[in-house]
Amino acid sequence: MSSIDMEKQAANSDRLERLRTDGGHVASTEQPSLPVVHRRLANPAPLGLLSFATGIFLISILGVNARGVTTPNVLVGVLMFFGGVCQFISGIMEFVAGNTFGATVFPSYAAFNFSYAMIYIPGTGIIACESSLLNRSWSAIDSAAAYTDSSGQLRSEFGQALAMYCWAWFILTVIFTVAAIRSSWVLFLTLFFLDVELLLLAAGYMANSSATLVTANSVGFIVGFFA
Repeated sequence: MSSIDMEKQAANSDRLERLRTDGGHVASTEQPSLPVVHRRLANPAPLGLLSFATGIFLISILGVNARGVTTPNVLVGVLMFFGGVCQFISGIMEFVAGNTFGATVFPSYAAFNFSYAMIYIPGTGIIACESSLLNRSWSAIDSAAAYTDSSGQLRSEFGQALAMYCWAWFILTVIFTVAAIRSSWVLFLTLFFLDVELLLLAAGYMANSSATLVTANSVGFIVGFFA
């Protein structure tokens, strides 16, 4: 074989081949180039964690009656918009990113913030009623403010209702804590101390113990720190 034939054979061996199979399909041996894909979405976890931590911090600092503040209505706006809306958006973005855990946890605690804030909104009639109802009969006011008696004081069953509310979120948080065992230790500790806080809150409301409630809200500072 001459050198010219060898060069032709070498040139032919370097060519990309395209064969037609028996079924009429093209069997290509070409190696397609891989596109360079850049991440176009930001990481939603920081927003979700910050909104979660801020809500817990406010609930805790007002729960220990810091600076003599006993009316916690000021936290409604933060819980509704930052702790609720922003955390819910973070959860939806976690859905888009394919993070199942974040997509479950963030919207869940966004719902917690919304539901907790609703307790202090007069229009919901849970512990307060609209001022426009004051000219109506006491039966109308009682139906509007479910846990307030005729003198405007909260009935004892309000604490028991809040205890049931905390028990429900405690059970859900325990599930999240178990799921977070294989994740980062910071996330695990955040959920673990949140379990402790919710457990103490439930016990404090059931026993009507102010000391237990203050202890529970103090644990909330640890939760906010880790988050």
